[in-house]
Amino acid sequence: MEIMVQRASYAAAMTAITRRLPFGLSKVVEPNMLGYLLINLFTFCIDLGLLALLHGKERLPIPVAVTISYGTASLVSYVLNRVFNFRSHAGVGRQLPVFVAVSASNYLIFVLGLTDLLSAVGVYYELARILAACCEAVYLYCMLRWVVFRDTAPADADSDVASGPGVDASPDADAAIAEGAEADGAIPEDPVSLALFRSACTSLATSSIVLMPYCSSSFMLVLSDSTAIM
Repeated sequence: MEIMVQRASYAAAMTAITRRLPFGLSKVVEPNMLGYLLINLFTFCIDLGLLALLHGKERLPIPVAVTISYGTASLVSYVLNRVFNFRSHAGVGRQLPVFVAVSASNYLIFVLGLTDLLSAVGVYYELARILAACCEAVYLYCMLRWVVFRDTAPADADSDVASGPGVDASPDADAAIAEGAEADGAIPEDPVSLALFRSACTSLATSSIVLMPYCSSSFMLVLSDSTAIM
């Protein structure tokens, strides 16, 4: 029951904040988008802190340090986004492999490939990680919103808020929302969401073509470094 109260309180807070955003942003930013940014800002601090510890202090190679820090932060992000932000009710056994696949593609293209590439050309490794994070933010949000947690819908936040901070949405309402989301499919229809989704797909395709050769060599470096450490 306590987790339901916390979930509803988080949804109510995100909705209240987005309704007060200036410059017309309240019509563009969804509550779960703001929730995603806050959660992933927190997990990014975990990522960056572990990276500084593993590479800056323990002197692990950058590919190995990035892999460990990113994997830890991703797991925390999945749990927090599933429970508090998107409030997904899909089975973890079906959902987690999809999240792992999305995280792996993000890791190879943006986290490992772009971070290692920027470091190789002389960019400080923590700054390189921050630049890579900016590139992956839009891609990851779109994948979480419309692929990993596609059983949820914007109405989910409204149902939690309408129930009040102390009462979670009923199972019947959640089931109806999930059925509606499945019927609508994973592709968004409103112009802003569709533009974000297309932007993520275009970014993924372009980055894959440009960075995949470098990602392959970086991934092989991770394997060789891991073998040497073991």
